[in-house]
Amino acid sequence: MIKKYASFYILLSITFGLFFTSCSSHDKKEKEKVDKLLKISASTEKIEDHKIIIYQMMTRLFGNTTTTNKQWGTLKENGVGKFGDINDNALTSIKDLGATHVWYTGVIEHAVITDYRKYGIPLDDADVVKGRAGSPYAIKDYYDVNPDLANNVTNRVEEFEALIKRTHDNGLKVIVDFVPNHVARKYHSDKAPKGVEDLGKSDNTKVGFDPNNNFYYIPGKPFKVPSGYVPLGGDKFPTSDGKFKEVPAKVSGNGAVTDAPTVNDWFETVRLNYGVNHISGNGEKVFDVNGDVPSTWKKTLAILTYWTNKGVDGFRCDMSEMVPVEYWAWMIPQIKKINPNIRFIAEVYNPNEYKNYIFTGKFDYLYDKVGVYDSLRAVMEDRPGSSLSHLTNVWKGMDGFNNHMLRFLENHDEQRIASKEFSNNPLPGIPGMAVSAALGSGPVMVYFGQEVGEPAKGESGFSGDDGRSTIFDYWGIPEHQKWVNNHKYDGGQLSDAQRTLRKRYKSLLNAAKNSEAIRKGDLIDLQQFNRTNANYDVDKTYAFIRYSENERVLVIANFENKKVLSDVIIPTEVIKIINASEDSDVKARDLISGKTINLNMKKADQNGTPIELDAYDTYYLAF
Repeated sequence: MIKKYASFYILLSITFGLFFTSCSSHDKKEKEKVDKLLKISASTEKIEDHKIIIYQMMTRLFGNTTTTNKQWGTLKENGVGKFGDINDNALTSIKDLGATHVWYTGVIEHAVITDYRKYGIPLDDADVVKGRAGSPYAIKDYYDVNPDLANNVTNRVEEFEALIKRTHDNGLKVIVDFVPNHVARKYHSDKAPKGVEDLGKSDNTKVGFDPNNNFYYIPGKPFKVPSGYVPLGGDKFPTSDGKFKEVPAKVSGNGAVTDAPTVNDWFETVRLNYGVNHISGNGEKVFDVNGDVPSTWKKTLAILTYWTNKGVDGFRCDMSEMVPVEYWAWMIPQIKKINPNIRFIAEVYNPNEYKNYIFTGKFDYLYDKVGVYDSLRAVMEDRPGSSLSHLTNVWKGMDGFNNHMLRFLENHDEQRIASKEFSNNPLPGIPGMAVSAALGSGPVMVYFGQEVGEPAKGESGFSGDDGRSTIFDYWGIPEHQKWVNNHKYDGGQLSDAQRTLRKRYKSLLNAAKNSEAIRKGDLIDLQQFNRTNANYDVDKTYAFIRYSENERVLVIANFENKKVLSDVIIPTEVIKIINASEDSDVKARDLISGKTINLNMKKADQNGTPIELDAYDTYYLAF
């Protein structure tokens, strides 16, 4: 009998031993699997708090309340916004939206068709101006401001100085454009401080390239207006005769080395020379950063110093990668000696150069257009093959400098979310902006009118009906004007749907700005842990966790136009990393809406915690 029971217990012990060995082996494999996924889902960089919220406006369009919108209309016909229109009500409302900085686009004087000769401003040549209002990136005087924007043209600089002060008094910072790569063909400064030499004044125009020239030349050849260019849509104008005089011809802004650029070239501008031989030297750099740097370096440093001393808090630097990175590394530290808190933002589109322009060039922030923007837009447009599962690899590819990436869904170059060329609906902008604002600790930007669903309908003149709000023409922005409400800036003419949309933008932007975890917490992406989860759509739902010492935030966004119930898997290993309880339900508070949501941490590891989201909705669940 004893032998019989002994045999039984031995067999039982072996069975349990095999069982626990099997469980242990399974647990080990699961841990290895989770650890492997964590390597591609968790941030490794040292998180720095760069969470600023930038509100970009096209200054001439922002305060314009004229609703005529005649194609190719004049300033008198279609109206124009003024510095004075951006009053305390406007600035208070912008700050209330969540903004910390205002980017005043198109402030520096650029070529326009409106006649200001009685104020001593030369008439621009229509053959080399795009649109009636002109491109804000064809600067014609770096020491002056656009006369269109002033109520009293004689006092235009003083009016902008007053706007800088008004912005600061309302607790906001000021950003303006710096266009380092090119200027208007008719560049001439009549506002430069005494002793400042004009660009091109001492150039040797007999050679195509000289490192101390400010421009590049086509010696011996006159400039030819592009064949087929019809200024002002064919309207008559004194300087529209196809005979713009420039001898010798200068190289166009996009680098077209020809005296006869095409309409597709940046023919209205000329390229600045930073000591790089783009004529015959295959881009050879002819400068010594430790010696006597090229003339253009010195002159542009003086320009930036001028505006910094006027109280500007940041520069958005146009097409920065067309200027050598050595210039930025030389210039930015000198400006930061004047104001250590000034911000430099680079428009850069080549991911291979990101690290170079941040760590060598010393930029604070770079555009994240070809990464997060392009990935989100594809999903928001519901393009074939688009998936939010791709987003993990996108941001992970920027791990190490995510803090420095400026994220956005609209700006002056991009199509409006509500346009027929994009989503034809403003609502996908909510999950898109919520993800953009929380995916890193860097800055985020909204474009004026985005928050009320402006669709940019209509052909304005030089700009066609292409889903972008014109930057070239005098025009009104209809849905935005409803919020402006005759400069009350109270949304008095908005529909209920538009008020709700703006309120959602306000809630999510302020939540992102005020959350410790989003501002300076680490990141764990949950997408890869839910790849095989039948109750989680990795193509249309995106979830990740931001966590700091004092706060954990589960971000979950629904990009579908319907209510969804997702079971979000959060592995035990992740729960331990974020120092959350794995054995109980957790009451989480949505930082956007204020709702309370129960997170079932007991089920999170295996089956997932169920979370229901309305169409195009997002939660920032703090727990």
